[in-house]
Amino acid sequence: MREDFLHYIWKHKKFSTESLQTTASESIFITSFGQHNLDSGPDFFNAQMKIGEQLWAGNVEIHVKSSDWFLHNHETDKAYDNVILHVVWEHDMDVFRKNNTPIPTLQLKGLIDTPILNNYEKLFSKTSKWINCENDFFTVDDFMLNNWLERLFFERLERKSKDIEALLIDSKNDWEAVLFKMLAKNFGLKVNGESFFSLANSIDFSIIRKTRTEQSNLEALLLGQACLLDEDLEGAYFKKLKQEYTFLMQKFQLNNSQVLPIQFFRLRPPNFPTIRLSQLASLYHLHQNLFSKVVETNKLEDFYGLFKVSTSKFWKTHYTFQKESKPSEKRLSKSFIGLLLINTVIPITFCYAKHQGKDVEDHILNLATSLSSEKNSIVDAFNNLKKVSKTSLESQAMIQLKTTYCDTDKCSQCAIGNTLLSRNI
Repeated sequence: MREDFLHYIWKHKKFSTESLQTTASESIFITSFGQHNLDSGPDFFNAQMKIGEQLWAGNVEIHVKSSDWFLHNHETDKAYDNVILHVVWEHDMDVFRKNNTPIPTLQLKGLIDTPILNNYEKLFSKTSKWINCENDFFTVDDFMLNNWLERLFFERLERKSKDIEALLIDSKNDWEAVLFKMLAKNFGLKVNGESFFSLANSIDFSIIRKTRTEQSNLEALLLGQACLLDEDLEGAYFKKLKQEYTFLMQKFQLNNSQVLPIQFFRLRPPNFPTIRLSQLASLYHLHQNLFSKVVETNKLEDFYGLFKVSTSKFWKTHYTFQKESKPSEKRLSKSFIGLLLINTVIPITFCYAKHQGKDVEDHILNLATSLSSEKNSIVDAFNNLKKVSKTSLESQAMIQLKTTYCDTDKCSQCAIGNTLLSRNI
């Protein structure tokens, strides 16, 4: 038996509430089950009930066994002084308040309908599964699932907003600086994301502003901070960049000792860090006040135009400094721009709108549903169970579902889990 399942039972009243009695045989008449608390403290706030002849208003705490009260050290925590009812699956000992009066206890064992217990046992069976509900996921109603995915999408945006808020504090409320850090991380993709992010954090954004007018200066700055100019190589362009970076390093007192190592291994040439950093430099060379343009753009095609950048001239015939390659434009592809919109533009637009007190939900939904679904192991696995992810809204929701609910067995807090637990009741 799991405690969060008992939370679900109590919250959704999935047990017989007629003729309830405490373990001391006092009658219980519940007028309010309270508000579910997902933070620290008692599990349900502001419940109201009549126990025996006494009316009570206070909190409810839920455990698998009564003795868990002491296992969790609630007897020493003032936050639990106002618990009016202790709800347990199995009562194995009495629990007392500080004044030595017993806390009334309700045992749920024997009160829950057999079908819901069978559904619970099926959902949480110990057989090896990717997610608990994988055998029944395909049976879930499409209307309910679509509503839940939209909610998960915005839940994920709320989580990302917390990360953006932290960046905003570090950047002294400079939204342009926050955008640069987020873009840098996502230009690095999965392999070099954290490395590019550490690179962005190693440069005050005011330096980006001062160097952006000359594309070679900005490219030298980024490649130099990435430690990609450390070697002594032949070639006029390499020597030019190294000379420019040496000047910038001395002028702005730069330090790249905290920048994480950049990786080339197992990357396709278009994703080489040299190419991505040159494209990032081109983007900021072309667009002053990029953040303002990002939050003011509404149409997908306009975003494609905004991010339609390529590398500097040298990289059109190179992927590395040492070896020449077949000439190619090396522009940001639509699929790559899509990833930038999903992981940078949509989250920062959402967070900025919250700061401004504006409702951009419809704009966010339109943009998210106009972008194709991401391709990754989580999305592929869900689609193998049921074809659900067609747009970026669903793929982001799938990631949120797997990492926040499935991986932590929070089925009782999931709309899909709730549906399966209540089936045939």
